[in-house]
Amino acid sequence: MGELPSSIWLHWHGHPDAVIGLIILQSVYLIAIGPVRKKYGLSPKPSPKQTVLFTTGVLIIFLSLLSPLHIMSDDYLFSAHMVQHVLLTLVSPPLLILGTPSWLISPLVRKSVALKIAKVIVHPVSAVVVFNLVFSLWHLPVLYELSVSYHSVHVGEHLLFMMAAVVMWWPICSVVPDLPRLSYPLQLIYLFVMSLAQIVVFGIITFAPEPIYEHYVEAPRLWNITPLMDQQIGGIIMKVGSGFLFLTLIIIVFLKWFEQGSREDSNDIIE
Repeated sequence: MGELPSSIWLHWHGHPDAVIGLIILQSVYLIAIGPVRKKYGLSPKPSPKQTVLFTTGVLIIFLSLLSPLHIMSDDYLFSAHMVQHVLLTLVSPPLLILGTPSWLISPLVRKSVALKIAKVIVHPVSAVVVFNLVFSLWHLPVLYELSVSYHSVHVGEHLLFMMAAVVMWWPICSVVPDLPRLSYPLQLIYLFVMSLAQIVVFGIITFAPEPIYEHYVEAPRLWNITPLMDQQIGGIIMKVGSGFLFLTLIIIVFLKWFEQGSREDSNDIIE
């Protein structure tokens, strides 16, 4: 907490748990799509695009947890913490899912019991509830203060965030035939619901008359941003960031749906 603001931009964390975890994650992926795939004759070979997507997802987690953003979010600014959460829940998870070959996941749900459980977990209703419940609970002041006070709790919070985010993104990013994506019309509804789901948390954080997180009230000030202004900026980042992303995806999904319909109409005419 006593670190001078001028040194923040050079502060790269070296938490062993984060470094080791990310190395294991990337290594398992590379070994699975390389030596393991060749040994067992699994196919098809992941495209370079898939490998880039997965690796980018891991890199975003790395930057979120080990770059100067981490100390800013932990010791100075609530708004920086919200940027970190956006990266961990809205940016990295879909890249990890899209970058993972279906044959790497399918064996995990091959048994009927595992498949039934997975279908319940990634069901659209379950996905919305799980993600928003986890996200909302961890923004309760008592749990939030606990997470920024104890490193082990903070690690657990981030792990829960990312697991809940993978569940949330699954219905629109799945590459596994047994756990398929939603149809385009249902994707539109799902994304619309997700764009509204965090509005209560956003409202409480953004429009509170005074700061609700004591940790940031007592933190050193950066750029003369008051604790209340910092909290309001954080709420806006939370909502505008997610809202802009979901709106963009709604437009993309709608255009894909329109294109699919046009292609089917063309085929009907040809036939």
